[in-house]
Amino acid sequence: MQKWLAVVGIGEDGVAGLSAIAQSLVNQAEVWVGGARHLALLPAGDRRETLVWDTPLHRTVDEICRRRGTAVCVLASGDPMCHGIGVTLLRRVPLAEMTIVPAPSAFSLTCARLGWPLADVETLSLTNRPPAAIAPFVYPGARLLVLSANRTTPASVATLLTQLGFGSSQITVLEHMGGEQERQIEGTAAEWSASDTIPDTIPNFADLNTLAIACRADPTTRSLSRFPGLPDAAFDHDGQLTKREVRAITLSTLAPLPGELLWDVGAGCGSIAIEWLRSHPRCRAIAIERHPKRLQYIADNAIALGVPQLQIVAGDAPLALKDLPSPDAIFIGGGATVEGVFEVCWAALRSGGRLVINAVTLESEQQVLDWQHQRGGDLIRVGIQRVEPIGSFLGWKPLAPITQWHVFKP
Repeated sequence: MQKWLAVVGIGEDGVAGLSAIAQSLVNQAEVWVGGARHLALLPAGDRRETLVWDTPLHRTVDEICRRRGTAVCVLASGDPMCHGIGVTLLRRVPLAEMTIVPAPSAFSLTCARLGWPLADVETLSLTNRPPAAIAPFVYPGARLLVLSANRTTPASVATLLTQLGFGSSQITVLEHMGGEQERQIEGTAAEWSASDTIPDTIPNFADLNTLAIACRADPTTRSLSRFPGLPDAAFDHDGQLTKREVRAITLSTLAPLPGELLWDVGAGCGSIAIEWLRSHPRCRAIAIERHPKRLQYIADNAIALGVPQLQIVAGDAPLALKDLPSPDAIFIGGGATVEGVFEVCWAALRSGGRLVINAVTLESEQQVLDWQHQRGGDLIRVGIQRVEPIGSFLGWKPLAPITQWHVFKP
């Protein structure tokens, strides 16, 4: 089929700012699709069919797909492939049937305005994610570019930064870039988080805005690394926590790669799944846990540590594992002795995937030894000792030793 769907990036300067190719695609279209703001940039009085984005978005995408073969032009802000509608449409329409013409993205325009090298900054979108999602990227000296969800995002982000100990961070809000109403508003996170609403001295923001954040830590702030082995105190838990040293060893054995999916079976407070997600923004994880209080710990920890995308499944394994997407890696931290858990996990694990089990009890250790005899893999024994007071002196107190089994599925 010929290309029938055009996705055209448009800026604040409207149709006049489009390239000749983009203008031709707009003019040839029988149907125009976009937000009310985009459609208002088109010639007034034109009677062609228009579709305004609906909520939920898939309704309008369905309408676009129903017009397959008709010349449809979708207008998008900036670069449609940069956290934009182009990515969504490509899940439903083959690239062979589409023409994509980008305009400069909000990130490119912001870097041009501020003189920031785009290659040296973190680029994020909060258009469909909570502000907590930026937490793993906040560290002293970091520079972040963030697409806002709406006019309330700057204040929400400022509050989060202040809570993380980065109230000194400089925030620049950029609006209407490339248009007659373009403006920049600057302030610190601490200033803008002083109340639930933006102070009267700060103008109201436009719904479409971009944040540029220069992260500055407060004097007493201790930043959390994205490398595995966060302090135990970083997690809320009831004692069911893979301790820091063992957690670091376990994550290095699981060896997360971007885009991979982890099952954390018997997740406790979710520490393994959370650190897996923090290793890279494209990593995915599912935490499976049956205990109601621990489920709440997992949810709270995921938000606090900047991985709100963690999927949480409540229930008993192996039944709770049914119909979950096939994982690239599985960690069993609890429930290794429950009948059927290993078998279901092994069957679900993709070829070339890896499974790691930490055994603490004699019963789980014996089970691991039996599986290792059948399936092969590596066994290690982890023993950790920490210094603790003994009366008025100090002494070594051992943690419970861990037997760890690591195996690849053929």
